[in-house]
Amino acid sequence: MKKIIPFLLAAMLVACGKSEPTATPSASGQTETVESLVANPERLKDLRQRCKTDRARLGDELCNRVAEETNRRFLGDGKAPYTPPKERPKF
Repeated sequence: MKKIIPFLLAAMLVACGKSEPTATPSASGQTETVESLVANPERLKDLRQRCKTDRARLGDELCNRVAEETNRRFLGDGKAPYTPPKERPKF
């Protein structure tokens, strides 16, 4: 029993590893990944608008990728540390 628990824990950790990004064909026949949306901001803008109006036809997976890239563009890469102001704000 003591040997089974670490084995099961290791198996669960392996199964929960980061998955490879998959590409899905869009309505225009192109495959869209988050990286391809980074390189083409006009396409990202177009897909954001189309996801707002016709999400059922485009599919949840593509619209989720568009939302993920929009968040990346808005929030940045997450590596900038928080730097509070030197003086306290006066209210």
